[in-house]
Amino acid sequence: MTGTYGSLIYLVGLFAIFYFLLLRPQQKKNKQLKELRASLTVGDQITTIGGLVGKIIKVNEDDITVETGADKLRMTFKKWAVGTVEHSTEDAE
Repeated sequence: MTGTYGSLIYLVGLFAIFYFLLLRPQQKKNKQLKELRASLTVGDQITTIGGLVGKIIKVNEDDITVETGADKLRMTFKKWAVGTVEHSTEDAE
């Protein structure tokens, strides 16, 4: 009987360690990324998960339009493709 409780405590402890070291940090990171993508605004400088850098010129519900390069090429992306954001601090250029 004592061995059964010991095994049970060991398994619960292992699950707790697994949760706090792996699952919880990933959930926090996903939540922060979701909030970041929801806060996208026109003028923000972004980098996509593919490495494209550009400035947001239009924001829709699920899409963003980004202007990049010297020739001001415009491309449309899904919001989930945004990797990092540098929020604009000034509106006038």
